[in-house]
Order: sequence, then C-alpha cells, then structure tokens
Amino acid sequence: MGIRKLKPTTPGQRHKIIGAFDKITASTPEKSLVVGKRRTGGRNNTGKMTMRYLGGGHKQKYRLIDFKRNKDGIPATVKSIEYDPNRTSRIALLYYADGEKSYIVAPNGLEVGQTVMSGAEAAPEIGNTLPMQLIPVGTIIHNIELRPGQGAKLVRSAGAFAQLTSREGTYAIIKMPSGETRKILSACKATIGSVGNSDHALEKSGKAGRSRWLGRRPRNRGVVMNPVDHPMGGGEGRASGGHPRSRTGLYAKGLKTRAPKKHSSKYIIERRKK
Repeated sequence: MGIRKLKPTTPGQRHKIIGAFDKITASTPEKSLVVGKRRTGGRNNTGKMTMRYLGGGHKQKYRLIDFKRNKDGIPATVKSIEYDPNRTSRIALLYYADGEKSYIVAPNGLEVGQTVMSGAEAAPEIGNTLPMQLIPVGTIIHNIELRPGQGAKLVRSAGAFAQLTSREGTYAIIKMPSGETRKILSACKATIGSVGNSDHALEKSGKAGRSRWLGRRPRNRGVVMNPVDHPMGGGEGRASGGHPRSRTGLYAKGLKTRAPKKHSSKYIIERRKK
C-alpha cells in the first residue's frame, strides 16, 4: 500500500498526500454485512448541541467487522480487500468453508485467495487468530482481546502492532504500540501480524474541505475567545492566555488524569513513554 503525492495544480493539491488504493480489489461492500449509519451532528434528543465541532460529512454505511473470530477450526478464503470509511485500516472479506461471510481488519501482507483460520489448531501465520498461550514468544500481533471471548479491543488502527514478549503464569506480557508493557490473560485471542495500511500516518489532507467530508467542523482556539467563554480568553492584543487548560479549567499539560486506584494498574508493568 503506497501513497500518492499530487501535482500542485491548485492550492489544495499542493500539500495533499493521500493513500493509494492499488491494493483494494472491490469497490462495493458485501450487502449482507452492511448496516445504515446515522449522524447526530453533535446534537442530543432535544436538538441541543452537546458536542462541539461535529456535523456534516459524507454519508457512510457501517461495515460489520468480526472482532471475535470465534469460528474456530473452519478455514476461510480472502475474497477481497476493501476500503472502510469508519476506520484507518483496510478490511478483508472472508468466505468461510461453511458458506458464512465476514469482514476482518486486513493485516499487512494479506492477499486475495489466501486462507486464514482461527482457533487453537490454527498455525501462527499472518491473519490467523489464536489464544496467546499458543503464540510463539516474540511474535508481532494485533487485534488483542482484554477478556477471553470479548472480542478484540486493542491494536486495531492502521500500521499498529504489539509484541508478545514473554509469559508469566496465566498471563502474557505484551509490549503495546505506545511503549507500555502490560499483562493480559493468555486465554485471550490475538491475530498474527501488524495492521495494514501503515502509510496512513504519512497522509496529509491538503485542504480544510477534507476535514468537513469526515464530519469535522472548524475548531476555534480558547485563546481567541472572551473571558466569559474560556479561561484562556480575553486580554489586550494577542495575549498568550496563561496556563494551557480546557474550557472547564482542567490543565492541558502535566495534569495526571488517570484514576490513582484504577483496577487495571496492577496489570501495567511499565507505563507508556511520555
């Protein structure tokens, strides 16, 4: 999966870098795995704006992704690699041997025609999902469960990967993309390989309109507001605005927001790099 840099024929094209769609093999999604998706525009049930800077955007359909991968022992063939507007990664359409179809997050190196499988008897190869107690130490993984059978919660965005570094009793030690090292139950499933579309990090929108297509409205800074609207507002001329903080007064830099007695702290061996 590469990227395309466009010629500067217009100001919006000058800095535009977008992903190439050369690996995508289907232009329309599988109808049985698609549901409608409604937008709120940041409004609640009474029509009051409760989230700012949301609204507009291109109409999207939601693709139902199989994060559980619980069809153990049944091989599936990759039918197509498709674009998904709801996530940064690409998705792969699987045709199972028993006739069922499903979408999965497409890992790096997954090709059309390849066979993937899940379950304890699956080999530790790209696209296969198996419990972490059966994955060799040092393997690159993604789509990691936090509780057995819950479905993948961690490491799902484009280009992301974690590493299974060791095991400790009933726990597997995982090095996360953030640099955090933590314990997760070995019975939890994970998928072999890293998430595809790693060039997503190199993309540049080139113009404000591309943000509007994604449903993001212009975001004004607190420092340009009046004192009644923001703690950093007001002042004569271009005042810097004092300590960086949110609209509700929480410090934006240096304030620890993690709950000190959070139950999952005991599973974190090394915190993420600051």
